[in-house]
Amino acid sequence: MVVSKEKWRKIIVGRLKTLDGNEKLEMTKRIHNRLYEQPEWKNAKVIGTTISTQNEIDTSAIIEKAWAEGKQIVVPKCIPKKKQLIFYQISSYDELEVSYFNLREPIPHLVKEILPSEIDLLLVPGVVFEPIGYRIGHGGGYYDRFLHDRNVMTVSLCFNMQVVEGIPKEAHDIPVKKIITENGVILG
Repeated sequence: MVVSKEKWRKIIVGRLKTLDGNEKLEMTKRIHNRLYEQPEWKNAKVIGTTISTQNEIDTSAIIEKAWAEGKQIVVPKCIPKKKQLIFYQISSYDELEVSYFNLREPIPHLVKEILPSEIDLLLVPGVVFEPIGYRIGHGGGYYDRFLHDRNVMTVSLCFNMQVVEGIPKEAHDIPVKKIITENGVILG
């Protein structure tokens, strides 16, 4: 039986809600530390990431570590009419506003737009992941559109409970190159 993307989202969000706060914090730290060990992190000067939401791996520690290491952080702004992402460099959380879908996004007139070709490492969010790199996001297709015809190093961070076999794939779906969980690194 094939499970739909919507059904997978519900299953995994249900699993995430069962995580104990301390357990989640400990697993998140392990994921962060694995990320910092990766050559892609060490070599990256410009890192693209979202400002995490409740059911995602926390990105605030990642952003602060990148700033402390002198790396640039770029955050996407959703353009809903075009289902497009535009990345902007931020140097402070004060450069963000709550916007589309309750996301914290850059305030364009306060920040500098960054070309996709300038991004060295892109942390791609998602809800469900397959070991070969395919993912189910929140349903907008923004990252698949952004990654189409682009060769950027893509990494997704997630809890091991979010990695499953046999998610539905569509022709436009683009797998990430690496998935990092609390248990290890999975190459897509």
